[in-house]
Amino acid sequence: MSLACKTRLTRWLTLSSYVGLLLLFSLWYLLLSPAQSDHPWVIWLVHLLPLLAFLPVVIKGSPRGHAWLCFVLLLYFLEAVIAALVPTTRWLGLIESLLLATLFTSAMLYARWRSQLAKVEHNAQQV
Repeated sequence: MSLACKTRLTRWLTLSSYVGLLLLFSLWYLLLSPAQSDHPWVIWLVHLLPLLAFLPVVIKGSPRGHAWLCFVLLLYFLEAVIAALVPTTRWLGLIESLLLATLFTSAMLYARWRSQLAKVEHNAQQV
């Protein structure tokens, strides 16, 4: 498989798991299991805003931004594992863990392969 093909595949996986995670948070915290308070949307925003901060990076396809996204995803993974241990949110936590693992792996590989592809393209232009 060529480097360009690997980059396209990981970009597609990154985008789809990113959107899936945003949708999961919206469903989880607003419809399926909202917080027992007057303002469940506050909990939703606390989960969504840090991820939405990376939206321009994900859309643009910046390798460095994808690497930083991976660091932030580690904190979400801790919360997902804890949610998977609670019987009332077990399935939501497991789905979140799966989406996070997919997003982390694909974003990390995209950052690596996109940087390598840029280097190869730059060297080809100099020749």
